[in-house]
Amino acid sequence: MKRIFFACLLLMIGGLAQAAIEANQFKNDAERERFRSLTEELRCPKCQNQNIADSDAPIAKDLRREILRLMDEDKSDDEIVDFLVLRYGDFVRYKPPVDSRTYLLWYGPFALLGCGALVLGVLVARRRRAGLASASGELSADERARLAVLLNRQENQDR
Repeated sequence: MKRIFFACLLLMIGGLAQAAIEANQFKNDAERERFRSLTEELRCPKCQNQNIADSDAPIAKDLRREILRLMDEDKSDDEIVDFLVLRYGDFVRYKPPVDSRTYLLWYGPFALLGCGALVLGVLVARRRRAGLASASGELSADERARLAVLLNRQENQDR
């Protein structure tokens, strides 16, 4: 009997949790898709790594309502994004514009990759040169001196 009671209680709690989902009324499927697209391309200012479509933060809910209001006022997508950027800065965009403030953000990874490739190229070239010098059979002056000492010791031991 207790199990049935707890099962019913869990079902009721689960039903309440589902009631928290926002239900927006759209005129047509194109408007629903436009809303989904806008909310997925904008970042939640509080969560910082979630879009406002997926975030449960109060500010994300407010932004979703604001987007709906602007859509009802027949604002274009660019006007809606510009409104939110004006309010919250370029941070709300997942893809900030390419301008003088964001050059490092856009081109920095490529510059680091290029520097890494250059360093790797220099290291490989140095190793090849060192490998060619040792493979050519030529000994340095220090190596010749050490070899002569070793050969003299060997000859002295053989006698």
